Amino acid sequence: MMLKKLLMAGCAIAVTALATGSPATAKDLKSIGISLGSLGNPFFIALSKGAEFEAKKINPDVKVSTVGFEYDLGKQFTQVDNFIASGVDLILLNPADSQALEPAIKKAQAAGIVVVAVDTAAKGADATVTTNNVQAGEIACQYIVDKLGGKGDMIIENGPQVSAVVDRVNGCKSTLGKAPGMKILSSDQDGKGSREGGLNVMQTLLQRFPKVDAVFAINDPQAIGTDLAAKQLNRTFVITSVDGAPDIEAALKDPNSPMIQASASQDPFEMARIGVRLGNDLLHGKKPEHDPLLMESKLVTRDNVKDYKGWTSAR
Repeated sequence: MMLKKLLMAGCAIAVTALATGSPATAKDLKSIGISLGSLGNPFFIALSKGAEFEAKKINPDVKVSTVGFEYDLGKQFTQVDNFIASGVDLILLNPADSQALEPAIKKAQAAGIVVVAVDTAAKGADATVTTNNVQAGEIACQYIVDKLGGKGDMIIENGPQVSAVVDRVNGCKSTLGKAPGMKILSSDQDGKGSREGGLNVMQTLLQRFPKVDAVFAINDPQAIGTDLAAKQLNRTFVITSVDGAPDIEAALKDPNSPMIQASASQDPFEMARIGVRLGNDLLHGKKPEHDPLLMESKLVTRDNVKDYKGWTSAR
């Protein structure tokens, strides 16, 4: 009889805890696994630093494991499996494929792990934090329209078909659609998200098109590569992009790189901090008010770059 009473009392306490969302059901943040596109990309380095900064504010003893999947989906599946095996509490990831990673995400969630996507949406994630990439594409291409007086021939230099890139290109095309004098020469060439990819794609496109007035590159590394290709072939045009990375910040201040004129900024450090906060809230039963959470992009130009805070500061 005494055992029965104890069991009934235990059940009542458990039900009360579940109903009220009390700390009895909460899980402390002790370990985080982070899987990012490439640790050779400054954007992902800033994401990693932002995540670790915020995690250590929550728990100074938290264990943070960061890996790069080098744009290999199979490798990212393996990394998620490794995080599950090591018993992390939270996985922060930049998905290689917004749709295909869902089975790995569900597997992690089944193991009691919260999954937060950053920079790019991932189907099935508990929360997503990303730049408003449609808006970023809009403002980067509006700069071109204004610079050319609404008339000219331009290239949209595409990239890996993750949601962030698709949204940037859609935002750009939406803006250009309101300027009938603008002609898109090409919009389907993949610069691979890299400087080398941007260089190779632009070398080919500049040989194909004798007149190019502007290029919108989907990220800053591709913009830097585009600038190199133009210099090699003695071509001149306006270049805009998305990121606000340290390299583009330096280029916007450099009188020897006049073609690079604007970049719609992201804030990966703060993006990762928000991602960790959302993940910690979810561990304690608190769902985000907005999902996805979209961060506004601001255009950094040669005129205002002196006031730009950049990626590196904790703010």
